[in-house]
Amino acid sequence: MADEMFRAPIHRGMRVLDRTKFAKIVPLKAARIFDNKNISRVRSELERSKDALVRERLGSVHPDPDAELAKAGRKCILLRPEVATRQSPPPVSQDANGQSDALGGDDADVSWPHSPTVTELVRQELIAVVPFELRLDYTYWTYHDIISAILPENDQGEIPSGFSQVGHVAHLNLRDQYLQYKHLIAEILRDKNPGVKTVINKIDDVGGENAYRTFKYEVLVGEDDLNVTISEEGCTFRFDYSKVYWNSRLDTEHRRLVTLFKPSEAVCDVMSGIGPFAVPAGKKGVFVWANDLNPESYACLTDAVQRNKVGKYVRAFNEDGRTFIRSASKQLAEMSYGVDILSKPSKKDTAAKTKPEVLRTIHQPRTFQHFVMNLPAIALTFLPSFIGLYPPSVRQHLPADFQMPLVHVHCFSTKSDDNVEEGVKICEEISKQLGYDVRPGKIDEDGEGAVEVWDVRDVAPKKRMFCASFRLPEGVAFREV
Repeated sequence: MADEMFRAPIHRGMRVLDRTKFAKIVPLKAARIFDNKNISRVRSELERSKDALVRERLGSVHPDPDAELAKAGRKCILLRPEVATRQSPPPVSQDANGQSDALGGDDADVSWPHSPTVTELVRQELIAVVPFELRLDYTYWTYHDIISAILPENDQGEIPSGFSQVGHVAHLNLRDQYLQYKHLIAEILRDKNPGVKTVINKIDDVGGENAYRTFKYEVLVGEDDLNVTISEEGCTFRFDYSKVYWNSRLDTEHRRLVTLFKPSEAVCDVMSGIGPFAVPAGKKGVFVWANDLNPESYACLTDAVQRNKVGKYVRAFNEDGRTFIRSASKQLAEMSYGVDILSKPSKKDTAAKTKPEVLRTIHQPRTFQHFVMNLPAIALTFLPSFIGLYPPSVRQHLPADFQMPLVHVHCFSTKSDDNVEEGVKICEEISKQLGYDVRPGKIDEDGEGAVEVWDVRDVAPKKRMFCASFRLPEGVAFREV
């Protein structure tokens, strides 16, 4: 019964949002506190006996319903609809226009249970039970409450609730059946999420994404301004969401891989986007060569490197990824570069303008310890670039005991409970691309050719994103081409 009383007013078929239609009066009873110094005690006893009204987003202590007492600062505590000190008829819910909606019928049980706690507090003259009209409006209900009250019952199956928020922009990907309600959905979503100013809807499917992973969209609510500033892992990024790829739902995957990188290692980020792997890695002292084909992504990556002061460790490139895998490996092998770690000057040194002392130099490795390939739609097709990665002309610059790099390649596949079948399929595709047999297993435990397949996230009802990690086999890297 309480759930019915606190349900948003139903307005099926509403097409233009009218917030005034969601005003409602809920008739309750309240415990009038005779002395405000007893508020804490009375509330504790009523909550302990479960007689106080407890609802999300609704406090139990309110001004007294009598205007004069409220003006004097007197308070009351709302009681659950079922609570009464004597027999009462079932409550009646009213809308803002005074229309009644009895929560019961001719057969309703009017013998409501007594509350010993309320009765005792009345006997002690700590409280009096008085009528209370609780006024609720549009601001009280959640997005789900409002949209559930508007959509027709046959469209209640999978109410659109998921969205990606990037800065002040909320990004929807509405199914066809909800497109007729798109402006309503967008308005309510913005109302109920204070950080959202603009709501957009994607208007092309995944297969329509271009090489830069951007998408066509329509603005449903707010200004067509997709210039955003976001923070992830203590790093700040600024970009135009309409021109670059960003997915806030990948923050866990970004963190997972960056955690694998050790300070002073070298990482080749082949499809870096604006730098969600590269910039946090640079902050922890990892040398990163970050590349993206999209000129706008490259510009934003360059900005992020400067903005987050990781220029000593992160280099930005704007090349084709297939070419970059090989060219970057060759350049790194031939390059000598290091970062000096300086002493922190004391106040005395600063005053004397004494130069800081070089404590040590961190040398950039001649090989990459990790390759990251986060372009799941086609990243597996870039793997042939690793064939013959280290020809004799490159190997002559490398240490004799260098270790083969780890390759982390993202991809899509089907989904199952244990991912066993998907792991096998992914390994079959990797084997095909490398011309070398690999299999599911533990890296460095199950020998050369072992691939660890990590479940990243679901992207559709039958589609899942994975990250396949393996150590590049010598038979691939040293093969003559």
